[in-house]
Amino acid sequence: MSVTAPLGFTASGIAAGLKVSGRPDLGLVVSDTMAAAAGVFTTNAFPAAPVTVTMDHLVSGRARAVVVNSGQANAGTGEQGLADAERMCAMAAEAVGAAPADVLVCSTGVIGPRVKMAEAAPGIRRAAATLGEDGGSAFARAILTTDTDVKEVVVRGEGFTVGGCAKGAGMIAPDLATLLAFLTTDAEVEPSLLDALVRRVVAPAFNGITVDGCTSTNDTVLVMAGGAGGAVAAPGTRALAGLESALTEAARDLARQVVLDAEGATKAIAVQVTGAQDAASAARVADAVAGSLLVKTAVFGADPNAGRILQAVGAAGVPLVPHLVSARLAGHEVVRAGALAPFDAEACREALKERDVVIRVDLGLGRAEATAFGCDLGYEYVRINAEYTT
Repeated sequence: MSVTAPLGFTASGIAAGLKVSGRPDLGLVVSDTMAAAAGVFTTNAFPAAPVTVTMDHLVSGRARAVVVNSGQANAGTGEQGLADAERMCAMAAEAVGAAPADVLVCSTGVIGPRVKMAEAAPGIRRAAATLGEDGGSAFARAILTTDTDVKEVVVRGEGFTVGGCAKGAGMIAPDLATLLAFLTTDAEVEPSLLDALVRRVVAPAFNGITVDGCTSTNDTVLVMAGGAGGAVAAPGTRALAGLESALTEAARDLARQVVLDAEGATKAIAVQVTGAQDAASAARVADAVAGSLLVKTAVFGADPNAGRILQAVGAAGVPLVPHLVSARLAGHEVVRAGALAPFDAEACREALKERDVVIRVDLGLGRAEATAFGCDLGYEYVRINAEYTT
């Protein structure tokens, strides 16, 4: 049930005619009450109009609804794009009985075109008319672009539930927030505390994935807490600890689903870095290896080229003592004491044919560690993006 698994939330997803394919392209998520809300957004210097509008509406820390369209990103659209985003909020507010400032808006699709407002207006009304407690999966499907399937998660806690969905297959880099993702919970939590949770455990999960190293103009992760479940997540309570754990699990699960469904991907890559001097250095090395085009293509071709790992670690820009560095590729030690180690290349090649590939790097300098998730890069990625607007 995705975002409608927690009590107090309804959702819908319809085909409003925004996509030429005729597939679902407009969705609503509505809270029965004024929910606590928090979000994290793209770091791209050209944020899309809905990002700007949603950030402004989130100043209060509360929201009633989210309206999302796919097909047009409403990015690079100037003042008219901002007006369109505000109008979408106003139309959704009227349809669900809320104030426009209490509605958040997201868009995804091709950068440049405006949202087809002639189709969006009646579409929002139809989406509101079909809201239901079983509408989470329909919403999850309506937000997709080049994704091959929906990405949903439900995590149950003591007296509360966390539900969520995400979309994202390309234009994903480890630079917050890397996609569209929506999480809901029926736990009760104050807005400032929810914001802290989002930044502490939700953002890092999505910030630790990479597909192609490209940061979108529309990246948004939103979390809403309606409070209908009964659990009160106040400072120092078991409910807060449980909610933090559930949000962490849900965000990581969605992030991994995004990587597994990346454009043209055939394998998922997990890069585990240990022995760093600090967490920031560990994360930087993990991101460098997971995001290396040379590493990605080697994994795609099941080529046990350990030199590509060594190159990516060295190019990460963190202090290193080369002779302390070691690495393992798909279970095989390929770097020892800063040099390429002898290993069974044929056995490693066979291991690289598996769906999940793990690369472990030990920097030998400290106790900090980090993990980044990525995918391989193959022919299909080039085809999809070469034909994206045609």
